[in-house]
Amino acid sequence: MRTALVIGTGLIGTSAALALTGRGVVVHLADHDPGQARTAAALGAGTDEEPGGPVDLAIIAAPPAHVAAALADAMRNGVARAYLDVASVKGGPRRELESLGLDLSAYIGSHPMSGREKSGPLAATADLFEGRPWVLTPTRDTDTEVLNLALELVSYCRAVPVVMDADAHDRAVALVSHMPHLVSSMVAARLENAEEAAVRLCGQGIRDVTRIAASDPRMWIDILSANPGPVADLLADVSADLDETVQALRALQSSDEAKRRAGTTGIEDVLRRGNAGQIRVPGKHGTAPATYESVVVLIDDQPGQLARIFADAGRAGVNIEDVRIEHATGQQVGLMELLVQPSAAPVLTAALRERGWAIRQ
Repeated sequence: MRTALVIGTGLIGTSAALALTGRGVVVHLADHDPGQARTAAALGAGTDEEPGGPVDLAIIAAPPAHVAAALADAMRNGVARAYLDVASVKGGPRRELESLGLDLSAYIGSHPMSGREKSGPLAATADLFEGRPWVLTPTRDTDTEVLNLALELVSYCRAVPVVMDADAHDRAVALVSHMPHLVSSMVAARLENAEEAAVRLCGQGIRDVTRIAASDPRMWIDILSANPGPVADLLADVSADLDETVQALRALQSSDEAKRRAGTTGIEDVLRRGNAGQIRVPGKHGTAPATYESVVVLIDDQPGQLARIFADAGRAGVNIEDVRIEHATGQQVGLMELLVQPSAAPVLTAALRERGWAIRQ
């Protein structure tokens, strides 16, 4: 791939453009808002000048509701040898294109499974997709050259290609992305009018659950409008679980011993099913989840603290597998949880204590 045209210079489009320009590809940028394309160009993502002829690959980075129209316009104008979109929903746009009677041999659907709570070109980074799955949804009609160009794009962005059927992809993202976002938003909504005293007690658990609720509602309306059926089906299942859980909790309030036992059984069932589902979430690098030991260190909220603790762990010969930080309310300190292999936990604990760190038991 020598040339590309990115249509839509938001977070995803600009990030892909940055990755491609970093690999020497000449990237042209276009957007319905010319100012946004100029911003992306100023960031080094390419040029907002029109290409002089057909480019090797056109990347449509428009919202799902506008993907088919943007693709159809680009294909009718012959702007590229191959066409690819990066929308988070795949079945609907393809069916729209088919209904328009277009030759889809030069098109492949795709979805990079990466993003941020922020949107727009200023939030873009060249490494946004690094190590992340990038779904490709070819069909029997997809030309081999088009698939190869898509794979080249994924490689330049240092992502991991995953080939799926379009409708299977839409059901999958409903489960792992779209439905969780709505649930996160519903939990976060409980905080809107909560008493200040309650909100001040927020810890890492509520931060984890509500983090993705900070995303742009307008973007999510576009996404959910393109995949409503699978998301609604999943939320119906969640709703049934919620109803049963509410009934179980009410039973725990009863003075009847049999009802309390039934309530306990109901709560235990949902918690155990949650355990069974959680362990299926892939671990590091997509491998099976591993069991780590946690070493919790008290740290001051000052420059250089994180660098010091990582350096001390390195001197002890311990690899830190994962990190979590919980900040103390009203104090300039926090608890840093270092997750390590079980055999390394006592080594790290002893080494950090020797270097003056306070370890929480």
